[in-house]
Amino acid sequence: MRLALLFLSAVTAAAQQEAEPVFRSNVQLVRILATVKDQSGALVGSLEKGDFEVRDNGAPQQIAVFERQTDQPLSVAVLIDNSGSTAKDLKYETDSVTRFLRVLLKEGNPRDAVSLYSFNWEIVKQNGFTRNVAAVERTLRTLRGDAGTSLYDAILLASRDIEDRPGRKVLVIVTDGGDTTSHTDFQRATEAAQLADAVIYPVLVVPITNDAGRNVGGENALTTMAERTGGRVFAPSLGAALDGAFDQIVHDLRTQYLLAFYPKEEPLTKDRFHTLQILLPDPQLQVKARSGYYGDALPAAAAAPAYSDPDGDSVRKPRVKAPPPVKQRNAQN
Repeated sequence: MRLALLFLSAVTAAAQQEAEPVFRSNVQLVRILATVKDQSGALVGSLEKGDFEVRDNGAPQQIAVFERQTDQPLSVAVLIDNSGSTAKDLKYETDSVTRFLRVLLKEGNPRDAVSLYSFNWEIVKQNGFTRNVAAVERTLRTLRGDAGTSLYDAILLASRDIEDRPGRKVLVIVTDGGDTTSHTDFQRATEAAQLADAVIYPVLVVPITNDAGRNVGGENALTTMAERTGGRVFAPSLGAALDGAFDQIVHDLRTQYLLAFYPKEEPLTKDRFHTLQILLPDPQLQVKARSGYYGDALPAAAAAPAYSDPDGDSVRKPRVKAPPPVKQRNAQN
């Protein structure tokens, strides 16, 4: 009996070693918010479930949930740049943000809510999620410009705050583009937004039309963030054009499709990030949606050293400094 038990234990252990385990992240329902436009740029809101094909790492998936012009509750975090470079235009920007919030909350789901963050060298959560536009407006009037631009820190912290909110999640970022004082970087900020299922809409208020004096690299980074999360970038001038950008964001949010599926038979890779494709039969229609999500993966190989010294000894990569905690303003919501 003892020999039989030892043999059985050995066989079980060998089988466990041979079987390649899969990293499980308990992903159940993957949600995708999508907007569709025709060749002229007009929003298309009349498509049916059968018009969409969803692929996860290339494998077709069955759409389990479909909503056209979904009215699931919206959580919109507005991140406004009040660095020194934006100080002279801040009043015009805050006036446009106020008008945007009024329109956004006037209609739609009664559970729609907004929050407000400001960022320069520090990030301040000015208002938690609320439907009280008057309270947010009062806060906007108090903002003043200061040195530094911690854009990536602001995106990271707002994404973490919004992650557990129900329904649809959106970050609207009003900035002139550059990051100068963040502790985190582009990759971590983008990943945080993707993990939160948040759609990013950057509004780049750049009065300078030529490249000289502009942070083109920062603008390109925000464009990439928007593309990866299913949003889009606006680059208006002040005044009516800025109001028009916010109006277009409202139209996008009111014409979104909600697609959701349970991942099945998708090919796994070493990367937890799954690539999503949303396909339509009409090639003249363009879809904007998130580029992927974080889910199951094959086990990673033994961690390789981040870099080595000249003698070949492995050296650990220094730990990335964590972003500073967001400063909470005691505002009446």
